[in-house]
Amino acid sequence: MTREEDGSGGSGTAAGPARRPAAETVRAALVLLRRHAGPAYAAAVVATLVNTVPDIARQVLVWDVPGHGPALAVDVIGVLTATVAQLWVTGVALGLATGAAGRGRRCWSGALGRGARTAWRAVRRAPAAVLAGVVGGGALSALLTLPASVAALGVDRVVGPLDAPAVGAFAVAAVSDVVASAVTLPFLAFVLVLAAGHPGVGRGTHGPAGDVPSVTRFEPPVDGARDRHE
Repeated sequence: MTREEDGSGGSGTAAGPARRPAAETVRAALVLLRRHAGPAYAAAVVATLVNTVPDIARQVLVWDVPGHGPALAVDVIGVLTATVAQLWVTGVALGLATGAAGRGRRCWSGALGRGARTAWRAVRRAPAAVLAGVVGGGALSALLTLPASVAALGVDRVVGPLDAPAVGAFAVAAVSDVVASAVTLPFLAFVLVLAAGHPGVGRGTHGPAGDVPSVTRFEPPVDGARDRHE
């Protein structure tokens, strides 16, 4: 696997030669998501289900523990495990967008490492686009999970200690979290891939010419690659 395929971006810098507006990055991410919806959502479902195990376990640990301190601690753990899931899906999305890693399960091998490198480069190169993706994905996630969670558990249990809720109410909230994660993970993953300015993005797309104009423009050569051509 080359350095371009694994998301390291060759010898280029985080700055990259070309910037695109955050709104255009988000639009292009939606185009890529539509194009690769099947394998992208399959990976998101797998990542979400795997993450559900530690997610439920951390909440069971403080099931009837009073106080906001323990609740905050397990929330931090939840953010960390969710971040790992996001990075893994981002690695899969990179393979889908470039076509370098094949499709479906073949994109899963080494996805966590690729995703971590891609996310780091995206944050350094295009923080505004990353922020737009996080805000957009977070807003959609909140719309999908908060109404069900509040209705089942109540506001106090959602923002504070669980205080030994009914099992059925907890299950409703957990399912809404699973749905929200599976829906939003691929979107942010493609935002990160595009924000990173990976030179191969767009080569793995298929369909009518001109269908993804902004995606194919997101493939500026990294500095090292440009120097080699010159």
